[in-house]
This record gives sequence, structure tokens and C-alpha cells, in this order.
Amino acid sequence: MNHYLSIILFTPLAGALLLLLVNKQNENAIRWIANVTAFIGFVISVPLWFWYEPHGAQFQFQDRLPWIPSIGADYFIGIDGLSTLLILLTTMMGFIAILSSWNAITERVKEYYIFLLVLQSGMLGAFMALDFMLFFLFWEVMLVPMYFLIGIWGSANRLYSAIKFFLYTLVGSVIMLLGILALYFAFHAQTGVYTFDITQWQQFGFATNLQWWVFLAFFCGFAVKVPMFPLHTWLPDAHTDAPTAGSVILAAVMLKMGTYGFLRFSLPILPEGTRAFVPMMVTLSIIGIVYGSLVALAQKDWKRLVAYSSVAHMAMVMLGMFALNPVGLTGAIIQQLNHGISTGGLFLLVGVVYERRHTREIAEYGGLSKVMPVYAAIFLVMTMSSIGLPTLNGFIGELLILQGVFVANKWWAAFAGSGVVLGAAYMLYLYQRTMFGKIENPKNERLLDLSHREFATFAPLLVLAVWMGIYPAPFLRRLESSVQHIIMRVNPQYAAKYAECNPAPTPDAIAASTSAAAKFLSAIPCDVNGNPLPSSGAGQDRR
Repeated sequence: MNHYLSIILFTPLAGALLLLLVNKQNENAIRWIANVTAFIGFVISVPLWFWYEPHGAQFQFQDRLPWIPSIGADYFIGIDGLSTLLILLTTMMGFIAILSSWNAITERVKEYYIFLLVLQSGMLGAFMALDFMLFFLFWEVMLVPMYFLIGIWGSANRLYSAIKFFLYTLVGSVIMLLGILALYFAFHAQTGVYTFDITQWQQFGFATNLQWWVFLAFFCGFAVKVPMFPLHTWLPDAHTDAPTAGSVILAAVMLKMGTYGFLRFSLPILPEGTRAFVPMMVTLSIIGIVYGSLVALAQKDWKRLVAYSSVAHMAMVMLGMFALNPVGLTGAIIQQLNHGISTGGLFLLVGVVYERRHTREIAEYGGLSKVMPVYAAIFLVMTMSSIGLPTLNGFIGELLILQGVFVANKWWAAFAGSGVVLGAAYMLYLYQRTMFGKIENPKNERLLDLSHREFATFAPLLVLAVWMGIYPAPFLRRLESSVQHIIMRVNPQYAAKYAECNPAPTPDAIAASTSAAAKFLSAIPCDVNGNPLPSSGAGQDRR
């Protein structure tokens, strides 16, 4: 069990190494190996759902080995409730993305699947890392395969989009690295210890002025990945030109790296810096909600519309997070999962029609429900999930965010509510233009409905959308401990209230409790070795 996370982490990488040994001409074998590897990776991650103890240790399944002892960097991984859910989302969406590529990719098939599997390991490592240097390594590893996935297998402007994505993320990463080093040397100056251990940094009190500067450095790295306004401009281009699997992974998992960075590092390590920049973060989030929604309404490209919807949805996540209360924070995390399910599904849906028609222009479609009824039904569920229809997964996330934001500030909640309304507008408008009406384009008259393989990629997303909408309690329960640890660090008022409601036991209370326990234990009959005997009955020998 000590190496369980390492097995999950390196399974995709092992599959990528195996593909290196396969002849590139044997494309069917390459596809099967990649799909089987991704499926095994998902299967072996599923026990995390059952084995993680929501009220156990803060970080579980820890695996620690010396890595670079001279600078205090270790191979140190572990998970809490937040990373558990994101790891499960990553392994599931990774498998779905690879399965969806079966017929879509016909050139350089071997290299394509190798990059996808390496990307999978990079994302898993970022969610597991408890050493900041190890986290930064996996953070950078993700850039390279995604750059090639967009640049080689993308559409018309793929090189421009790939370079733009790489440069935006790289610049933010370099600035973030400077912030990491600032904390590293500050921690040593006060403790005499060189370490990148996140668990130690989360319990340490860094100087307030240092926290402000480091928060801005982390902002540059994480806000680009979210992406927050005005650092979002790379996202529509990357989504538009990426292959379907690349868009699915980018929307469902990689955008969560930014929000995960704020939750894992900025809030608990830099609580005073976080509180100082709440007005800035809230302002940018509100602009992102309104701007992303309005621009989505004006889009003519199907994929670009969904990309701008991601800008609005992730801005909503950030608003809930920086309400800095347990309800808003829980809603922000749940909404990340919801966004991964619904937007990942929407990009898969775009990929299905693009394989058949090789165009993403919304005007080219119309009346598809007549020739693709199963496709239209699934598209409707994913649309309603994105909107936040009750009984589907998007509703609970939006409800918790609105509740948390309303407690913090009613005006913030009003802007967040406008985002919900605008989200319904652009998604329903898209559905109406593509699924309803007459089939005026002859090319749409004989489009094939979903195949069994294509339906299989949507099945788990449909199940999760309904499950999380009707019964979200298991997901919320796994987040309670993680949310509490973050809030106790970043919100002094909540920490004080928690201490008031859960007072520490006094020495007299501990002594009395110990005395009562001793009295109870002394009444239990034991054998000659001190082992408790079964409950006695009439005539039982107690010697």
C-alpha cells in the first residue's frame, strides 16, 4: 500500500515505454495497447474511492523516497479528498480521450498515443506531489506532450495555437518557480532546514510582505492555467485547433491544475496574501463570468463557443473559492468536477460531428436530431448538465457557489447569478441551431448516429452527471476534511468559531476521561495473559 499511488502514477508511463517497442506500422496493436493501458490505469485507481478515509489523516497513501538530498527535495506523494477526486477524474477522462481517438487519428499513431500516456502521468503526478519541486517537475512535463498534440495533430492554425499555449504557460511557470524559491529560502532562514515539503510549508507562518509577492508569483502560474481573465486568450485558440482528445483532456483535467494550485498552495501556504488579494481575484472572476458568457454568445465556431464557456465556468469556480468560506470552497471543488464531466462531454460531441463533416461552423448544421437521435439525446443531457439543471451534476456545484458567495457579498452573488442565466442562453442557443429545424444542408441528411464505441465514451459521463445531481453526498463527504484544513488556514474567523465550538479538552477532563476508561477496563475479566475474556454467562469460569 505504501507504493499504491506510484503504481497508479507510472502505469501510463509504462504503457508509453511499451509502445516504443512496437513497430509503428502495426497501428491496431498500438491502439489496443494504449487503450488497455489507459483502462488498467483507471481500474487500479478506482479503489481510491473506497480506501480513502474522509476523516482520517490529512494526506494518505504517502510514499516518500530521497530524490535530491543536497537541496532537500524528495519523491514525496500522497492524497487528500481533493486530489482523490481529481485523480479519479484524470484516469477516467484519460481513458475516454484515448478511446475516442480510435478512428480520428490516422497519421503518426504511435507518437500520438505515447504523448497522451506521458501527459496522463504528468497530470497524475501534479495531483499527487507533496514536494513542491516534484510538483513543478510534473507541471512542466505536461507542457511538452500537449504542445505536440496541438502542433502535430491539430487543425489549420495548430502551430500558432501550440506556440501560444506553450509560451503563456511557460512564462507563468518561470515566475511561479521564483515564488517557490522565495519560500524555500525564507523557510530555511527561519528554521535552518532546506525542504520543499508542502505539508511543512502549510503549517508555517511566512512573513506577510513575502506572502503578497509570492501570491502574485503563484497567480501568474496558476491563473494562466485556469485560465482567468485577462490571461485566457490562449485557451480558445488551443481548444479550436487541438484534436478532440486534446480538447477533452485540456478542458476536463488541465484547466483544473490552476484551481488545484490555488487550493493546494496559495490558500493554505499564503493565507494573509490570499486575503489581501481577494478584491482583485473577485473582480477578475466576475469579469471572466460576464465576458466569457457574452463572447460565447457571439461565436460561430462550435468548439470556440464551448471554449469560451469554459472561461465563464472556471471564473465561477474562482469566485466561489475566493468567497473564503466552507460552502463556497466546497462548491468550487464540486464545480471543477462538474465542468470536467460536462465540458469534456461537449468537446467529445463536437469531435463526433467533426469526424463526419470536417467542419465546426454552427451554420453548417441544423436538424441533426432527425438523423442522429441518440447523439441529440446525449447532447441534450450534457447541455443541461452545463447549464446546471436540477437533478444533474451542474446544479449542486452552482448552488453551493451561489450560497457561499451570497454569504460573502450579495453583489458578488448577483454577478454570479447573471453568469448562470447567460450560460443557459448560449448553450440553449447552440442546441437550437444545431439540433432543431429543417435539414437544409444535404450533407447532413445521411450522417450516421453514434457507434457502440462512441456511445461507450459517453456512458460514464452520463452516469456521473445523474449520480452527482441526485446524490452528491459521497463526493461532499470526501471533501469535508480537505476543505476544513484550507479554511482553518485562510479564514481566521472560521478558525476561531471552530475552536469555540470544539474546545480543546482541559487537563482535568483528560484525567477524568482516563480515570473512567481505567475503571471500565478494570471491570472487564481477563485471562492470565491479560487478554479480555468473552462476556460472562452463568457459571463461567473467570480464573
